[in-house]
Amino acid sequence: MQNISVKAFAKINLGLLITGKRPDGYHTLETVFAPINWYDELTFVSADELGMTCSNLDLPSDDNNLCLRAANALREYAGITNGVSIRLTKNIPFGAGLGGGSSDAAATLRVLNTLWDIHAPSSDLHVLAVKLGADVPYFLETSGLAFASGIGERLQGLGCSLPFHIVTVFPGEHISTIWAYKNFYPRFERTVPDLKSMVKSLCENRDSGVLPAFENDFEPVVFDHYPAVRKIKQELLEQDALFASLSGSGSAVFGLFDRKEAAGKAMQVFSEKYPASLTPPSFRMR
Repeated sequence: MQNISVKAFAKINLGLLITGKRPDGYHTLETVFAPINWYDELTFVSADELGMTCSNLDLPSDDNNLCLRAANALREYAGITNGVSIRLTKNIPFGAGLGGGSSDAAATLRVLNTLWDIHAPSSDLHVLAVKLGADVPYFLETSGLAFASGIGERLQGLGCSLPFHIVTVFPGEHISTIWAYKNFYPRFERTVPDLKSMVKSLCENRDSGVLPAFENDFEPVVFDHYPAVRKIKQELLEQDALFASLSGSGSAVFGLFDRKEAAGKAMQVFSEKYPASLTPPSFRMR
């Protein structure tokens, strides 16, 4: 009986610019994904049937869970009926804009592609990943910084890493991505800044002067409706973060620190009240 355990890491969005709306209702965007040291743990055990358990009873453990949806999609693709028992230890908060569910789905595709001896090419796995969620390809295909466009599924690895300590805080609010897209304040007419060149300047020259341009278009509406989230951003800046921002559609907020001592102090302060994580500079998922 095979038993495989893996970590599924979270991400933050360094800038999230919503650029338009497609005829099918999906919004186009530009963003930079960055991995953080906050992860779920998944264990896969060979079994006759397909099933799963989850440490967080607030999350579904049936076919509504992205892990089982990923497993079913892979079975259908390969034309097989293999089973597996998945145990998910949920550490990444959900409804936080950290991509935990997408990361779990990507880990499931990656592990079962090997465990079930399918060995599907990456191009086929990409198609399955996009159908599961726009963030899933990032976790499946990259390990560091990546620029994303389209609905988030078009990825370009940036070949560099953030030279900062990252403190990420979850204020306890669960924000629906659907709600955020329905209620954000559109700015489709503006000129979109070049996130890729800004990241390069940030990584190679530590040019913190570009940081204010990394706006998140969900931030105004989330802050208007969830004042506790706005407060976390203010507190991160008060703890000497160079920059702080909402991640994704929230509610998690992250701060970038250039000094290890300041990051450690902020982590200590926030972790006494909220779930939080501390990510070292140049972090990669694997």
